Amino acid sequence: MQSCDPETPRPAAATTLGWPRLLADIGGTNARFGWVSEAGAPPAAVETLPTAGHAGPAAAAQQYLGQLQRRLGPAYRPPRAAAWAVATAVGGDEVRFTNSGWSFSRAAARAALGLDELLVLNDFEALALSLPRLQPQQLRRFGGPDHGLPGAAMAVIGPGTGLGVAGLLPTRQGWVAVPGEGGHATLSAADDFDAAVLAAVRRLYPHVSAERLLSGIGLPVLHAAIAQVLGQPAAPVQHAGEVVEGALQAGDALCLRTIDSFCALLGSFAGNVALTLGARGGVYVGGGIVPRLGEHFFQSPFRQRFEAKGRFQPYLQAIPTALITDTLAALTGSAFALDLHQP
Repeated sequence: MQSCDPETPRPAAATTLGWPRLLADIGGTNARFGWVSEAGAPPAAVETLPTAGHAGPAAAAQQYLGQLQRRLGPAYRPPRAAAWAVATAVGGDEVRFTNSGWSFSRAAARAALGLDELLVLNDFEALALSLPRLQPQQLRRFGGPDHGLPGAAMAVIGPGTGLGVAGLLPTRQGWVAVPGEGGHATLSAADDFDAAVLAAVRRLYPHVSAERLLSGIGLPVLHAAIAQVLGQPAAPVQHAGEVVEGALQAGDALCLRTIDSFCALLGSFAGNVALTLGARGGVYVGGGIVPRLGEHFFQSPFRQRFEAKGRFQPYLQAIPTALITDTLAALTGSAFALDLHQP
């Protein structure tokens, strides 16, 4: 699956931001940092730091920059600008993460790091901006045609610690990323088994969002609900990795059923996103959960459920879906956002 880029967006005038630049992709569990030394250079010197053990993103960035300075020696120069893709909604100066205890002031973080500019954007906004530039080796296609409708909207969803959703819309000025909080939309049932699972979860949570089940924090909840629906005793699991390992390594029947249900529900959700955004250019899957499923994902009901929308099945059959295999895609999108940014 290759995306189609009708017109590469360009800023109205050459950016005034200096070099080098600091990039970050900050989730609920890990913060990935990268470095762009000059115009046109790809993100380099990428390091991943756990969010636990750091007071906030500025402290983690300072640790990263200290390590980089020791590595580069006299060649090191402090960053002039930065772009941070964060796993939460972005509004005013104060940024609070949804699935971690981190919060920070944009102005204070910029001052602490001595930056001329700190651009903060939603992590899936950054991932969406990377879509038109993804190459075949950065993707694995799963169903549908090789190419989406040229110049059409695209979408990205991603189960990680939470569930991210964003769109990418074509305009006369080029692509525009549309961040949102689609992961918190209400999850719907496609059959009686889904309905029973959602009813079981609803006894614990008054609102069953997509993220409540389709995420790292959601897999243990889904596992417990399926055990209840099937009437099977099951020891509670604390982490998504226990479900994945139980399914793929131990061959545990309940874990396998959980993973299959996860993929089916994710397919239904992805189809809803495609219909809502008119994402005829393609729907991409990012995040950290699906890559861990390996071949099991590509043998799962994901694509069948993606297309199962009644009268609009032919519409969805024409939309390609693909897994983003490049873990640096959000950093690339952040770098591009900074290129477009006019302070």
